[in-house]
Amino acid sequence: MPLLLLFTLALQAQRKNGTAESVKTKKETTKATEKKPKILFGTASYYADKFNGRQTANGENYDHKKPTAACNVLPLGTWIRVTNLQNKRSVIVRVNDRLHPRMNRIVDLSRSSAEVLGYTGLGTTQVKVQVMGLKKPANAAVAVHK
Repeated sequence: MPLLLLFTLALQAQRKNGTAESVKTKKETTKATEKKPKILFGTASYYADKFNGRQTANGENYDHKKPTAACNVLPLGTWIRVTNLQNKRSVIVRVNDRLHPRMNRIVDLSRSSAEVLGYTGLGTTQVKVQVMGLKKPANAAVAVHK
């Protein structure tokens, strides 16, 4: 009989601790879901001239003069800041297209955006991509950030 009483008391204590732990876990989950800027690192390339005027994944026609990009890991319409890690130049662009599924690059920029970042002579460069969200950032008109 005392063994059954100890077991019952232990079970009740676990239930009480379980409730307290679930509240703590819920608070931790709330903190984890707070918006933190998403940052990606990888290789950037830029569109070849032959793609100018062709339709992109979101239905727009590609214009090499506009600040746009192709990316497979971010939703279409996402605004991102792309920073060239070699010279620290950055540009804000909108994702409006997808890369070829086999391409291992993180982003493919419009020609004008690649020129701002200063890597058109190289073809590719290492970049940091910061997700800014689906709304156009107020500073999106500013092309270069040193």
